[in-house]
Amino acid sequence: MAGFGLNLTVLMTIMVVSMQFHNTIAQTRHVVGDTLGWTIPSNGAAAYTTWASQQTFTVGDTLVFNFNNGLHDVAEVSAAAYDPCTSTNPITLITTGPATLPLTTPGPHYYICTFTSHCQIGQKLAINVSASTTTPPSTTPASPPTTTPPPLTPTTPTSPPTTTPTPPMEPCPPTSAPSSSPLSPPTFTTGNTAPRPPPSSGAPSFAAAVPATFFTIGLALLNF
Repeated sequence: MAGFGLNLTVLMTIMVVSMQFHNTIAQTRHVVGDTLGWTIPSNGAAAYTTWASQQTFTVGDTLVFNFNNGLHDVAEVSAAAYDPCTSTNPITLITTGPATLPLTTPGPHYYICTFTSHCQIGQKLAINVSASTTTPPSTTPASPPTTTPPPLTPTTPTSPPTTTPTPPMEPCPPTSAPSSSPLSPPTFTTGNTAPRPPPSSGAPSFAAAVPATFFTIGLALLNF
């Protein structure tokens, strides 16, 4: 377990040193005027104005002023002192070349030579420094994001449906009153409406003659 902690410490140290080394490499060293150096330009202040427009200045970069000692110097002055070339109360003053000035703050920076009439002739420089975009890594572990559960919404019980009873329908009254007279029996009508005559009582009926005939036959067979 101790070996693991030691390895972790060594790894973090290497990462920090690597980031610092990367930041150091990212810093730019600007040689003012390039091959012209820091001197009285032949075309006036436009020489350093053109040079500055081709550069990108960032916090952490450095300016290098190459000049001969005793012939020139470099002073950082305020904006109010830059245009009239006022050399009194400069922010910094370096009389030995080459002079290296670090850019530690963003914003405009102004530099002049304080030797007599050098600034008025054109030995002056104005630059604008942007803030550094490199952020040193943080060694503090990030806190896990806090997840807030959504608030619970109370559920409103659903009311049962309301049923309205249907009133009973009244019976419809009869459209006509029943007749109180009894129905007459149906009358059947035939083609001949005359009454049939009663049977004649003079001729004996067939039902009465048949038994008498059998009786007579029976007596005759007995006597034979």
